[in-house]
Amino acid sequence: MRTGSTERLRGVFTSRALASIFLSTSAFLWYSYAIVLLQENISHLSIDYLTNMLVWSAHFGALILSAILGASLTKRSVDRTRFLGIWILVGTLASLTPLVLSTSEPLGTTALGIILGISLGFGMPNCMGYFTQVTPIENRGRIGGLMFVLSGLSIVVLDMTGISGVVSLTAALVVLRGISLLAIPFATSPSQTEPARKPLSYRSLVVQKSFILYLVPWIMFSLLNYLTTPVQENILDNPIVFANMQLLQNVFIAIFALVGGVFMDKVGRKRLAIIGFVLQGLSFSFVGLINSPSIPYFQTVWYFHSILNGVSWGVLCVLFVTTIWGDLSHEMASDKFYALGVSPFFISKMLQVVINAEIVTAIDVTTIFSFSALFLFLAVLPLVYAPETLPEKIMKDRELNTYIEKAQKIAAEIQKEKEEEKVEEAEIEFGVPQEDAEAAEKLAEKYY
Repeated sequence: MRTGSTERLRGVFTSRALASIFLSTSAFLWYSYAIVLLQENISHLSIDYLTNMLVWSAHFGALILSAILGASLTKRSVDRTRFLGIWILVGTLASLTPLVLSTSEPLGTTALGIILGISLGFGMPNCMGYFTQVTPIENRGRIGGLMFVLSGLSIVVLDMTGISGVVSLTAALVVLRGISLLAIPFATSPSQTEPARKPLSYRSLVVQKSFILYLVPWIMFSLLNYLTTPVQENILDNPIVFANMQLLQNVFIAIFALVGGVFMDKVGRKRLAIIGFVLQGLSFSFVGLINSPSIPYFQTVWYFHSILNGVSWGVLCVLFVTTIWGDLSHEMASDKFYALGVSPFFISKMLQVVINAEIVTAIDVTTIFSFSALFLFLAVLPLVYAPETLPEKIMKDRELNTYIEKAQKIAAEIQKEKEEEKVEEAEIEFGVPQEDAEAAEKLAEKYY
């Protein structure tokens, strides 16, 4: 049994899969520091709300547009790994721009945001396309979950170092980007060349029914979550309590990213997506009813909301950031699927950093959370009609393997009980201790 499990693990975590995890994780880490650097630069500027929104819009707009363009150019490259190597090398050089540009003015900070956005966006669909290429569909969920958790843990560990300041953050960007080059030699081998994949236009993609049925709920989920986060912070009006709730939520995100990844490889993507949306809708329903600190169990309900939010985020992020778009691509190149499919995540991230407390104070709490719950429940409807992307044969085979393993365990336990009963019967009938009976049996086999 252990040998079979070890062989299955080796089959899942090949050198190419590990290289893909390393490339994607280092890119996520790099971007987390790029966001911190931009936030630090913007905080030192004396700008109004509109200018702040324009700076962030330029950054995220450059990221999304460069991702769409980069996914279009991927098919023209001779070798995917060569494309990734050039992308990382250029990104390493671009990480030095904070030391070159004058970011004391809004124009310089805007230029920095555009450069950093392009540095990530241009090659990220290619990176995720490589992830799809080297991970079999039956293991994509668990590998994506592991990648997501490793990224989160790495961000937490690096945040504990307390790196701040333009020079230190720039050094961190250069190191995190340059270290990705170590994975390139392991990304391919002569015996494992990239299979030919059919080209796909954006026009044919945006009219693909299965793609739309998964994209629409993901857009609704992303927008509603980030729009309600500033509202939650404003309602609690206690930074310590809010920080504790965020920490609790992040813990459950990490746990259920792994758990959700394993289960979506067993029972399918569609079921996990529906469960994630239903849990999120329930959590919004609860907090929509409890909107005043004077109500009993006010904070308890918010902690419960954080737990459900963490569970749904853990499952849905692994599903919609790393897994589903590769599944939908089938034999086609998945770069464009990721370029469009992950865009809602970055748009919602922009709303999170742009929307401030002055705006959320004008929003009625009951209204926003009630409407959010309603829209999340409505988001389940497209998923009902969406196709299951995990092949039914894989699910049936895994159910059969699970049944066989359980049957083998039961059979082994029954056999053990029978042997113990025989020994006890021999002791009762002949009055012979168990050790002596075993010794006599061996002697009998030897001489007779």
